[in-house]
Amino acid sequence: MIDLEIWSDIVCPFCYIGKRHLDIALSRFEYRNEVRVTWKSFELDPSAARDPQQNVYEMLSKKYGQSLEWAKQMTEQVTQKGAAVGLYFDFDRLIRTPSFDAHRLSHLAAKHQLQDLAQERLFAAHFTDGKDIADPKVLERIGAELGLDPREVQHLLAEGDYRSEVRREEQEASSLGVTGVPFFLFNRKYAISGAQPVEVFIGAFQTVLKEQRAESNG
Repeated sequence: MIDLEIWSDIVCPFCYIGKRHLDIALSRFEYRNEVRVTWKSFELDPSAARDPQQNVYEMLSKKYGQSLEWAKQMTEQVTQKGAAVGLYFDFDRLIRTPSFDAHRLSHLAAKHQLQDLAQERLFAAHFTDGKDIADPKVLERIGAELGLDPREVQHLLAEGDYRSEVRREEQEASSLGVTGVPFFLFNRKYAISGAQPVEVFIGAFQTVLKEQRAESNG
């Protein structure tokens, strides 16, 4: 079994693109059923506040000290990269918002073997649908779409379930030296950082599988 741990953030566009590259790689990997994927929490900006009034171009312009035109060019490049693998980024509608509660929902989904689907739906809600993924009603709706028990989702949001798990995974990333996402760790031995091409993921799977078989035959 190949254990693949992925640190990512729901509000990271390259994490969404990286997920799609991974999905394509898995679809082409003959032994994909021997790959166990676990998504782990990482917040690019833990201090981010909900600000539906500030658009992404203003945020990027202020953060990097660049013009609004520069910010739009940067997001257009991301949009094109996403479109190349079938993703639609609508940065005009994107809402600046924290991702902490979305990560907690992902943990609940993992409990029910629905984490990968949850990640996909959360990414789409944020980048394509222009939803506020810190809004409890939005998270409740996504939970319902996943088939989760509404009462369990409501309890999660009201009582703070999985807070410690999110923090522990973030601390774990720090201890591993992870400073940016997406970060893919294969069997705690091989790492890929960033939204690398599909071929890079396939090569990593083949390398790890070859090594595992060599060890088992040795």
